[in-house]
Amino acid sequence: MAEEVSDHQAREAKEQPQNAQQPQPTSSGESSIRSAHEDAAPEFKPNRRFYLAFLALAVLTLMVALDGTSLSVALPIVAEALRGSALEAFWSGTSFLLASTVFQPSFAQLSHVFGRIQMIMFAITFFFVGVMMAALSQNFTLLLAGRTLQGIGGGGIIALTEIMVTDLVPLRYRGQWAGIIGGMWAIGSVSGPVIGGAFAETSWRWIFWLNLPFIGVSCVMVPLFIRLNSTPSSLVQKLKRVDWIGSFLFVASTTSFLIPITWGGVMYDWTSWRTLVPLILGLAGIAAFIFYELYIPSEPLIPRSLFSNRTLNLGWLFATLHGIILWCMLYYQPLYFEAVKGYKPIIAGVSLFPATFTVAPLSIATGFAITKSGHYRWSIWSGWAVATLGLGVLIVWEVDSNIPTWLFTELVSGIGLGILFPSLLYQIQAAAPPKDVAFAAAMFSFFRALGQAIGVAIGGTIFQNEMRRNLLATARFAPQASELAKDAAALVQIIRDASREDGLVLKTAYTDSLRTIYIVLTVLAGVCLGLSGLIQKYDINIGLETEQGLMVGKRQAGDEEKVGV
Repeated sequence: MAEEVSDHQAREAKEQPQNAQQPQPTSSGESSIRSAHEDAAPEFKPNRRFYLAFLALAVLTLMVALDGTSLSVALPIVAEALRGSALEAFWSGTSFLLASTVFQPSFAQLSHVFGRIQMIMFAITFFFVGVMMAALSQNFTLLLAGRTLQGIGGGGIIALTEIMVTDLVPLRYRGQWAGIIGGMWAIGSVSGPVIGGAFAETSWRWIFWLNLPFIGVSCVMVPLFIRLNSTPSSLVQKLKRVDWIGSFLFVASTTSFLIPITWGGVMYDWTSWRTLVPLILGLAGIAAFIFYELYIPSEPLIPRSLFSNRTLNLGWLFATLHGIILWCMLYYQPLYFEAVKGYKPIIAGVSLFPATFTVAPLSIATGFAITKSGHYRWSIWSGWAVATLGLGVLIVWEVDSNIPTWLFTELVSGIGLGILFPSLLYQIQAAAPPKDVAFAAAMFSFFRALGQAIGVAIGGTIFQNEMRRNLLATARFAPQASELAKDAAALVQIIRDASREDGLVLKTAYTDSLRTIYIVLTVLAGVCLGLSGLIQKYDINIGLETEQGLMVGKRQAGDEEKVGV
């Protein structure tokens, strides 16, 4: 009987392909047949070439994560060496993040048209050229251009790595492998400032030269081991499929939006025309992009189906807020150790390890647990619950907090954020139409990067307002309150140079200002915890559906090697 029903369902799927493309949420009223098969995982037998292909993706992820965070701590030394201004130093640190964010959807569509391998090699080439320009730069103009090219290539690598995981691994098993990629990202993001600080004390150019071994290994491993299927078509046909106008509108408008978000309140006031004009133009451009994508292109840059249900839309919100929370922690917690505890940048980076190095193992462990259980919503609920608790306990930090206090309180937030890495991926990819899962993976990466880009800006605005208010309450620093509150990083050296009495006043104001940031992050995580109750359950026991899966090799006996399903 079960076979007859399955055959009937298969015929219906062929007769109604439109309905088959959109996954349906499960409910308690489903048939007993579906319940019986719900925990039956699709067959997945990775072979040696799969492991080597995945190793290549992990190497690329680690490289981009290291490069994205290693320069920030060395910027004062680089600015002095190249005789650059504060504005040039600011853009050298920011250009990578902006460029890597805005180009990710474009790389996703281009990979769908021209092929994943072609585009990831194109992204690696961009990254390599940027590395050489930055490493050999004798002025900030060349350094800025190099960092921008690195950002474009890095953004392509990030998006395509997420996409290629969907090409290689069925959804049921995807969490454990995506957890490894997320773990590489976490390790690189945390190790970057430590490595950058170490090289800054010897030769800052090695921050860029360090990328060359990664690039060399990747250029060999990617084409050698990642051979994906593709649909042959002429170059003219491929060029016609690309949404060129949508890509231009998206890149231009998001860039115009993110630039003032990045410098608002730091370089220019939020009320300055230099902040408001590009911000308004960016928002207008985003509105024009949405209108264009809804009604005009046959193959839009971002498929409309990715916003077709509640679970997907909540997923984009969660990914953005996850990026905001994670990046605020990575940026502001080391500043607490530098400004309040007086640690050097390297020691400050090491002090962050309880929060950050728990992310990687928890990400991988959660992926394995989801694969084992066949369910994912529990991990989203528990992840946001632990993250809310972990961010909440950071509020207790004081100027004189001892090592056990900040060590154990950091652990909790790291555990929660680590659980969420694979969990949010499942939420989005399970709810997305199978034909658009690759785009969903890229958009997950984009929204997380968007959160990272605006996270520091949000934290900066909160810090400035709170620091100014705290300093206005002191007789000694009230006249300088607005100027001192502008930049949390610049305050580190001012606090170090201050007398003991003045330093204590500044440290107290600094700690109180950071506490407000943690309160806001706790509220954001709590909102996500509440909204997570609205996500629907989708079956993750589905086969691998992709047009660009790993090519099937031949054994000596002539049998096909099973790589996927």
